[in-house]
Amino acid sequence: MAKWGEGDPRWIVEERADATNVNNWHWTERDATNWSSDKLKSLLLGLIVENEEGSCEVTEVAKVEGEASINNRKGKLIFFYEWNLKATWTGVSKSGVKYTGSIDVPNLSDENDMEDLDISVSLNKDEPETPLTMLMRTKGADNIRQVLGSYVGYLKTEFTQGMILPTANGMAKTTTSQSKAKLNKTQISSSGSTVAPINTGVKIPTCKFSMREKFLTSPADLYRVFLNQDMVQAFTHAPASVDGEKGGKFRLLDGNVFGEFTDLVPDEKIVMKWRYNNWPAEHYSTISMTFKDRTSETELKVDCRGVPDNEEDRTKEGWKRYYFEAIKQTFGFGSRLY
Repeated sequence: MAKWGEGDPRWIVEERADATNVNNWHWTERDATNWSSDKLKSLLLGLIVENEEGSCEVTEVAKVEGEASINNRKGKLIFFYEWNLKATWTGVSKSGVKYTGSIDVPNLSDENDMEDLDISVSLNKDEPETPLTMLMRTKGADNIRQVLGSYVGYLKTEFTQGMILPTANGMAKTTTSQSKAKLNKTQISSSGSTVAPINTGVKIPTCKFSMREKFLTSPADLYRVFLNQDMVQAFTHAPASVDGEKGGKFRLLDGNVFGEFTDLVPDEKIVMKWRYNNWPAEHYSTISMTFKDRTSETELKVDCRGVPDNEEDRTKEGWKRYYFEAIKQTFGFGSRLY
């Protein structure tokens, strides 16, 4: 992988304040190394897995060695990243015994598929054997793989703001990546960093789509989950502000998602203005949620309109992970009890 700064200077054009990189034709580069180092640490630190044997947590990220950069050529973004990571995990058994070990990830790179990522988990030599090591090698490794996949998603959205300017036809071309990695789509950010909205001054192409999901609970209970501030904070695992009345506003996931409830039909329907923080200024999608009683479960239909074209996948994946899956895991609405 080419080192940052080693590109042929004849083809590198510095970013200009007057934005005269017409139609994004010239090759521009942006160094993402420092941003990536901080993001990787924030994603890994505090990661927790649990089972009947106890719990394990990533308590230190000792080494984040590598580089990352983004290139823009003819309105397309090409991503380069290569990282060697080392971290420490600490386990506590149900009886209160503590254990420590290490995590090594030597090949986080745009050249590797995420499923091919090497994640080596070991117990420190002076520690007695414990089932918690296997917990970290299985569930822990899976969670680490997931958050490292989300790093790539954040790299493609949070850090790339402003690299592609709107063209004469409206929006810039959809970003692409040289990486062949089959990564998770970018999800709603739960980190503390937010990105200022972009005011493009051009008409935004939008799309509409629908999603359906079933929950093992009543319509009334599921309806309340979306409007009760304590319950929203529970399933998002972050502070939230929710005024569950018609005309009430909400802000969650460290301000990365916010909007307003525009229509409420108790236990049947919620309509809201909804947006990501880094969407163009004042642009909201319309989300309509319909709750249908299916005897032993509730079917939730989510209709989304006005979502920016290039945000469709991100929005779908964000709803699936940070709403549907999180609600099921937090309140047990995805498990049958016999």
